Amino acid sequence: MKNGKKLKLFFSLSWSEAPSYILLLIANTAIAGLQTVATVVLPKYLIDELTGGRDLSRIALTSALILGSNLFFGWLARFMKRCLSVQNPYMNQRLERRLSEKIMNVPYERLEEPYYLDLKERAAFACINQQAMQGLITGLADLLQKGITLFGLAVILVTLGPLLPAILLLLVGVMLLLQKKHAKNMQAIHEYILPINRRYGYYVNLCFNDELQKDIRLYDMAKMLGERVDYYNQEITQVFGDYRRKEGVYMGLYSIVNDLQAAVSYGYVGLRALSSRLGPRISLGSFTMYVNAAVQFCAGITDFGRAVIRINQLLDYLDPFMELMSLPEEEEKGSVPLAGPIESIEFNQVDFTYPGSEKKVLDQVSFHVQKGEKISVVGLNGAGKTTLIKLLCRLYEPQSGEIRVNGRDIREYEYRSYTAQLAAVFQDYRLFAFTIGENISGRAAGEDEARLKELARQVGLNEKLASLPDGLHTLLGKSYDENGTELSGGQQQKIAIARALYKEASLIILDEPTSALDPLAEAEIYENFNELAGGKTAFYISHRMSSSVFCDKILVLSGGHVSDFASHAELMQKKDSLYRQLFETQARNYAKG
Repeated sequence: MKNGKKLKLFFSLSWSEAPSYILLLIANTAIAGLQTVATVVLPKYLIDELTGGRDLSRIALTSALILGSNLFFGWLARFMKRCLSVQNPYMNQRLERRLSEKIMNVPYERLEEPYYLDLKERAAFACINQQAMQGLITGLADLLQKGITLFGLAVILVTLGPLLPAILLLLVGVMLLLQKKHAKNMQAIHEYILPINRRYGYYVNLCFNDELQKDIRLYDMAKMLGERVDYYNQEITQVFGDYRRKEGVYMGLYSIVNDLQAAVSYGYVGLRALSSRLGPRISLGSFTMYVNAAVQFCAGITDFGRAVIRINQLLDYLDPFMELMSLPEEEEKGSVPLAGPIESIEFNQVDFTYPGSEKKVLDQVSFHVQKGEKISVVGLNGAGKTTLIKLLCRLYEPQSGEIRVNGRDIREYEYRSYTAQLAAVFQDYRLFAFTIGENISGRAAGEDEARLKELARQVGLNEKLASLPDGLHTLLGKSYDENGTELSGGQQQKIAIARALYKEASLIILDEPTSALDPLAEAEIYENFNELAGGKTAFYISHRMSSSVFCDKILVLSGGHVSDFASHAELMQKKDSLYRQLFETQARNYAKG
């Protein structure tokens, strides 16, 4: 993506988040530019009057103007600084939130591809660790300020003649070449250090992850982790050591060119004040004005060049962010609202292969489900059970074939209205450091408490809640509150199931949600499954075949194909049925136990 396009996208994003902040930055830059020009021009008239006519009224008026402008601009600068100090972190947080929202809205399949996982990490690193978004906003404002200042100073210098501006521009060109080369070196260092820094951060985070401490201590992995952290730390230190040495060389050359600029400015303007060989002589007041303008012009144009280089640098850093923000979102797919409940589901010759793989996970899968049916999906590991559910949830799209809901391809439905009819509990579900009630409802505490208590009773959590002083209002975990509670794996899974039941969805999907429960607890949940799901359609996956008895039909997957789709009784009549083999094998193992 070209820099102009990236700037347009970034400005559009920033303006949509906080237009008042952008206007505040523009006002601040204009004020700073005018202040610089005023401090250069006004002293000239005071000095000319002091060395010339010495009119007291003019001296008093000029002095008052200088004092007034300094006070006025000084007050405005402090006021703007205070406003920006409040708005800067707010703006940064808004942009970070926008990044988070984007990550939550891009197609799910992107978040399981290595390229996009790396893209997400690099975008987050640029925005959070390098503060690149905030730096770009302030950098653009700084560039505008310097542009206004340089324009005013250039107008002043041109009145003296073209020679001095030409010499200064030549020296500034040398300075900019040095800066550009230094910036390229910085960019090369950044690109080299980023993967090292990510590995370093990964191992450091492992050391601080409390969920891993049992394994780290039990298997004595602390020494190995410490060695990895030391290794990458030393590599980072060496890289930055080389960078600082090169930086010292560049800074030395900057100083030489900068001193040469000052010498040329003072020498040329001094000669114009002392003789008329290079042009008409100038007054002492004009001398101070032109010298001041020349020095500030040199410094300003150098800073302007640095700002341009810095902005290009920041745009390079933000390449991953811009690419991520340009990705299409799930909500952009489909436009037909799913107005009512799911009445029917049909898989029609569905094929699916994961990105980067050549092996089909699902191959010509076809079946039909009516409203209210309870479907158990069984099969050996790797048969495609969870993949089938992911396709139904629109986390992935099939390469060929169709998945039809209520007679229409699900890709045609507006995304939010479609997912509003789905509630799923996956193996890797997550609970949050909210209250138990908030984890179930996904809403602020205090809403639908009677319904939440009833759901807790249905999934078998009422005894645990009764033992907690705050019941549903008890915080999960002790990350933020020492009064929070720690629940067993089975209790956490019951909360996840209650969350799925709480949602007003017409399709419930349970992908091995009871794997942490003992067989008796699991049987209790599945025995009440029809009551819990009511008239809703339900899919669930479980390795415990006994739970399939309570379902209307069993969908048997083998090697990505549908090998059977019938009731428990029908499949048990088939001697060559994979389902019967799995059921009887598991039954014998339980009997031995």
